[in-house]
Amino acid sequence: MRAAARALPRRILTVMNLSSSLSRRITHLAAATLLLAPVALPLIGSVPAAAQAAASRTVQGKVVTKGEAPLKGAVVHLKDTRTLAQKSFITPDDGEYRFGQLNSNTDYEIWAEQDGKKSSVKTISSFDTKNTFTVILKID
Repeated sequence: MRAAARALPRRILTVMNLSSSLSRRITHLAAATLLLAPVALPLIGSVPAAAQAAASRTVQGKVVTKGEAPLKGAVVHLKDTRTLAQKSFITPDDGEYRFGQLNSNTDYEIWAEQDGKKSSVKTISSFDTKNTFTVILKID
């Protein structure tokens, strides 16, 4: 028991030394990060504009009746088929809608509803390389 009691203060000192050593390492790592930031930031900003634009897509269009008249107040749904998250948009007088900043690596489904009637469901594929899609949704 006495040997264990004598060893305890040594173990505490060892843990304190390790803690102090770890603290110095973290401080050195933080300093190195600050020194490298001016070098790394210009590299991050040098991504070509075409590559940045490719990461984002837009889906736009119009909700119309069978006779091609614009539908005011239709609800347009856009569903991410991977996460099942949905966005909605209520059309104004001209029946137009727009969803921007969509991930180009994701498939989407889009459809419109009004007064219990629904348009057909259209698919926007991640394999299609276009950045802008125009989809006309007809509600009969």
